[in-house]
Order: sequence, then structure tokens, then C-alpha cells
Amino acid sequence: MRKVLLLSAVGEAATGAALLIDPSLVAQWLFGDEATGIAIPLARVAGIALIALAVACFPDRSMRRAFQGMLTYSVLAMLYLVYVGVSGGVGILLWPGVAVHAVLSVFLIRSWRQERRAPEAST
Repeated sequence: MRKVLLLSAVGEAATGAALLIDPSLVAQWLFGDEATGIAIPLARVAGIALIALAVACFPDRSMRRAFQGMLTYSVLAMLYLVYVGVSGGVGILLWPGVAVHAVLSVFLIRSWRQERRAPEAST
């Protein structure tokens, strides 16, 4: 089961990376037509989500991977949305979306740090 999970995670990470690098080529290979316009940034956000899913699915005995997956998604989505906003592609929810991901990332980091300290306090 761990091997299948690892293989799935590697495959999703590769697909996510491909969507980040060249979403139009991935669309061409998968659907026979290239992505254009608004489909490009949406495909890249999907790529970020696939990478985060891959991180969360790497075999592990604890919930650490789930935290890492969500943190990966939140930070990468925030950074990409900032890039889109700075590049001029601003919709009404872009900057609030950046803020939500920034706050969520801070909360995830704080929770992860508290979790890491908890076993130390009990020893």
C-alpha cells in the first residue's frame, strides 16, 4: 500500500509541476486543445493543489504530512496569487485571497511548531 501511495504522490507532483511550467502543453496532451486566457492561471493553481496533495500523500505515520501538504498549498497559492496581482491580473477577490492564504499559512506554521514542542514538554 505504501508503494502505491508513493507512486501516486510522485505522479501527482509531476503533473502539478507540469501544470505550473506549461499549462497549455498539459491541456494539449490531455484534452487535445491548448489552454488560453483565464484557463492558464486556473491550471497553475490546480498544479499547486496537486503538488500539495502529493506532499500530503507521501507515506508517513503521523499527521505531519497533512500539515505539510496544506502548508505547501497555502504558501504556493499565496505566492502565485501575489505574482498574478503584481502582473496586473487583479479580480475582486485576488488580494483577499492572498490575505486568507497568508493568515492560514501563519496559523499552520504556528500549529506545526506547537505540535513539535509538545513531545519535548512531556519528556
